Amino acid sequence: MSPPPPSPRRWRALALICAGVVGVLTTWFSATAILPELVVAWQLGPTRSAWLTNAVQLGFVAGALATSAVNLPDIVRMHRLMAWSALAAALANAGLLVAGPDTAIALRFATGVALAGVYPPALKLMATWFVTGRGLALGFLIGALTLGSSLPHLVRALGEGLDWRAVVWASSAAALASAALFATGLREGPHAFARARFDPRRIRAIFTNRPLMLANLGYFGHMWELYAMWGWILSFAAAAEAGLQPFPFGSASMLSFVVVASGVAGCLLGGWLSDRIGRCLTTAGMMLVSAACAATIGFAFDGPAVLLGALALVWGVSIIGDSAQFSAAVTELADQAFVGTALALQLGIGFALTVVAIWLVPLVVGALGGWQWAFLVLVPGPVIGAAAMLALRRLPQATKLSGGAK
Repeated sequence: MSPPPPSPRRWRALALICAGVVGVLTTWFSATAILPELVVAWQLGPTRSAWLTNAVQLGFVAGALATSAVNLPDIVRMHRLMAWSALAAALANAGLLVAGPDTAIALRFATGVALAGVYPPALKLMATWFVTGRGLALGFLIGALTLGSSLPHLVRALGEGLDWRAVVWASSAAALASAALFATGLREGPHAFARARFDPRRIRAIFTNRPLMLANLGYFGHMWELYAMWGWILSFAAAAEAGLQPFPFGSASMLSFVVVASGVAGCLLGGWLSDRIGRCLTTAGMMLVSAACAATIGFAFDGPAVLLGALALVWGVSIIGDSAQFSAAVTELADQAFVGTALALQLGIGFALTVVAIWLVPLVVGALGGWQWAFLVLVPGPVIGAAAMLALRRLPQATKLSGGAK
């Protein structure tokens, strides 16, 4: 059976979805990017500092698991859910302007809950516009997430000397604009998924689908590495900057922006590759490259600067380049009436793992007495994930992926 003809409006819809995702995802690392200032202003210790990042992860986990438990992404109109969630993220993020340290952690948790109402539905909404070329389209979407996540670092790097509140104002305004865009500019595409009703048994069905669970295991290995690197790259870079001049890209903040933002190129490359050589080969290859970077970047901690910058850049490209393809695999392997639920569950468990990894990295730093080799603890995740995707490639159900390209 030949695929349905593509909609001529699909690229416009994708551009609008991506623009909205860029805006609202600026709230994810808004506190992380200004953490050095908050440590001084609020007299934060290492534990509270870590929780300003981890609270967002936990909030996202809670939101994603709660929405999947009631099948919310498959019941509520996606653009409405995304609009209200983006508005909530904007308000929770703006609350940092008047918060103290304890209140700030609660607000970061609320921001994460709100973002769980944007990201999984955006993945499903995009899939209603694309059947062929879905891997590349998802690459654009995860690229938008990556760019949005990186922008607070750019604002801080360019606004050297500005009050930290400028980052909060900018990210809150961007999320508010996204809420308006979601509410007024987005609708489902012509390839809509079947409308679902509440059915808690679908959760068990997801866990008993072996091909789907292998794709999920690949994603879980990927997530073990991703947000721990994104969350702590600024601290790693700041520690390296103290003994390395000139420093790659000029400063620790600019290096952090370049590393995270370079993932946009990785997402587009991963999408292009997956639609041609297959999702399994693409994801396994990206994870093995990123694992190698995590294992070797400590050798460049003391220089030379060009080596540190090059390794960090390759890591930034490869660590996120495969991310969209795990979500694409879910849209192809899951029960088509419960794709939103399967996506939310995948994301919820994956982000729960990021909480552990983000918490673990500074403990490793303390045990080793510095940042140089802290990222070694991330290596097992992508190695296990690559093995899972290669195992999926050997199953007959893998022919459902990217039009038969395994």
